Amino acid sequence: MRKWVLSGILASEETYLSHLEALLLPMKPLKAAATTSQPVLTSQQIETIFFKVPELYEIHKEFYDGLFPRVQQWSHQQRVGDLFQKLASQLGVYRAFVDNYEVAMETAEKCCQANAQFAEISEVMSWYLFLMFLRLFFFTALLYKPVDRVTRSTLVLHDLLKHTPVSHPDHPLLQDALRISQNFLSSINEEITPRRQSMTVKKGEHRQLLKDSFMVELVEGARKLRHVFLFTDLFLCAKLKKQIGGKSQQYDCKWYIPLTDLSFQMVDESEAVPNIPLVPDEELDAMKIKISQIKNDIQREKRANKGSKVIERLKKKLSEQESLLLLMSPNMAFRVHNRNGKSYTFLISSDYERAEWRENIREQQKKCDFSLTSVELQMLTNSCVKLQTVHNIPLTINKEDDESPGLYGFLNVIVHSATGFKQSSNLYCTLEVDSFGYFVNKAKTRVYRDTTEPNWNEEFEIELEGSQTLRILCYEKCYNKTKLTKEDGESTDRIMGKGQIQLDPQALQDKDWQRTVISMNGVEVKLSVKFTSREFSLKRMPSRKQTGVFGVKIAIVTKRERSKVPYIVRQCVEEIERRGMEEVGIYRVSGVATDIQALKAAFDVNNKDVSVMMSEMDVNAIAGTLKLYFRELPEPLFTDELYPNFAEGIALSDPVAKESCMLNLLLSLPEPNLVTFLFLLDHLKRVAERESVNKMSLHNLATVFGPTLLRPSEKDSKIPANPTQPITMTDSWSLEVMSQVQVLLYFLQLETIPTPDSKRQSILFSTEV
Repeated sequence: MRKWVLSGILASEETYLSHLEALLLPMKPLKAAATTSQPVLTSQQIETIFFKVPELYEIHKEFYDGLFPRVQQWSHQQRVGDLFQKLASQLGVYRAFVDNYEVAMETAEKCCQANAQFAEISEVMSWYLFLMFLRLFFFTALLYKPVDRVTRSTLVLHDLLKHTPVSHPDHPLLQDALRISQNFLSSINEEITPRRQSMTVKKGEHRQLLKDSFMVELVEGARKLRHVFLFTDLFLCAKLKKQIGGKSQQYDCKWYIPLTDLSFQMVDESEAVPNIPLVPDEELDAMKIKISQIKNDIQREKRANKGSKVIERLKKKLSEQESLLLLMSPNMAFRVHNRNGKSYTFLISSDYERAEWRENIREQQKKCDFSLTSVELQMLTNSCVKLQTVHNIPLTINKEDDESPGLYGFLNVIVHSATGFKQSSNLYCTLEVDSFGYFVNKAKTRVYRDTTEPNWNEEFEIELEGSQTLRILCYEKCYNKTKLTKEDGESTDRIMGKGQIQLDPQALQDKDWQRTVISMNGVEVKLSVKFTSREFSLKRMPSRKQTGVFGVKIAIVTKRERSKVPYIVRQCVEEIERRGMEEVGIYRVSGVATDIQALKAAFDVNNKDVSVMMSEMDVNAIAGTLKLYFRELPEPLFTDELYPNFAEGIALSDPVAKESCMLNLLLSLPEPNLVTFLFLLDHLKRVAERESVNKMSLHNLATVFGPTLLRPSEKDSKIPANPTQPITMTDSWSLEVMSQVQVLLYFLQLETIPTPDSKRQSILFSTEV
């Protein structure tokens, strides 16, 4: 591990040295020209602009030359602490460099202006263009790259210390170097942060980068991946050019809007809103499977200590698949309008991002002024490579060297109450979590009417798939449709506040409830969270009380009830078909956990009033009860014995062989399991027929029910019973879950399922069914 960490710092040192060499390259001819009758720069100007750059180069060259042979001749006893200690002791050079920054910047600016009079002379013109580049370079590479080197070295020191035994001679030296580096960073960060994201504009003011992100732009019906930058005075949309021949990254400006000209135009009823091209869920799922497989390959290569070239090729494939998924997944419109009449449409995955961009832009519009020449625009576009704060496709799975793919399992969230509203409103909250880099709405509280202090006290159980962030959005429900805000072609309730918390695996190790408060624009929402990892939450345990229905085999329940399909399944399906078929996100959106537990208890004791209870409950709670019933079966509906065969059958490539195999396996199920599954299958197909309203396609339903119906008992799972990391999970989970989804989707997509006469009669002529 120590060698692995040091190999990474060697590679980055090579890149850093090449940057310094590129800057030092013109210094010699500039110095030579300074002694002629027509100097481009005076000796003093050269000294000011290149102040401490040669010293920085020498320091890092010496560090690299000392570290390289030691890593090449590696052993467990190898020492490197003295090199890091010496590097840390020379941080005074960085301090001098940063202190000289403003003077160097002003000198470069004045030199550009002074040499502009020689623009007609080709030789001097080339120097002028160089100086323009030099000025840009100071704002990007030179100012913060040295400090980034210290930051990088500090992180490396943390990693080295973690893998260096206390008894090793390097340990005290590395600790000393870490202390010096941290002290330096803490003293300099306050000065560097505002400069790092700035560019000089007219009258000495600064153009500062406020926010940037990858987004999908809708251009003539096609999806285009863009990188969007919000500066203090303009909104810029750029495209990252393809790298050719090892050249550094470059951006191409597609368009920009001065913030003084930008608006979020309200959409008129008569105005044509661009149709959003939707990508089939099956295609998105195939991308996720490829991503999970590539991630597995990367981890396998790392464990086998294979060459870095193999891993780099896999990472490139991973990046391509992630980019494709980011491009195809978002479907929520975000429109910006230029007062010259041109509008632009982006697609994002969450109302949270849309509200965040609007807030940031509107806040900056109150205090911005604008001036930009064509030359400055080109310089600004070029600087985006250095100024960007988002360097990778924003998927949770794309974090370099991140061994934690997020949380897999169930997150229980209690939304207690909220305070801070200034006037009485009809208020509700929604909960979102991320999966594969984009956010999905998972739960919604009831509307608390006419209040400034709503007390929801509602609990939800949210399934996590590699999730790292929980978001909450608070809305004002508008019952008067004429007052609904209509932006981006959608009628929406008004967002009153939004916030988020990171789902830290270490903090969530404790299985007790953890209370937290999320602050959002003066509003505070109180939450409690508790996490159960999937390997614990999906344990199928027989119920101790066999007189109930939860945790009891279907054959026992149906025999006791003298029915073909369990009463609980029939009742839940009947109620959902009565009033839940047009509920947006039915089966995907979580119901209130306390309602679900109340229904569970009622069914377990055969409460005669259960139908009355259901008629008064939110339909999502009824859907949640049905899912919970199948999840708590002591054996999955598809049985432990046949599960491996279903997993193998769905992987067959020959469609004829696959159909024969899958149907024979299905008809091999015990009769109560088969009849119950076919009853549920017909219901899910009817739900999908209302997809245009409820947004639940066959694939969405398969995603919800696949693991619930097929996930085997612990002894038959491919996942170790006692994983080394009990909360986070490897992507073998994802691959197994996706296989379960594909099995159910296969049967959902079959138009008819032929059955033997005996079973057909029992199904078609049963009054119970």
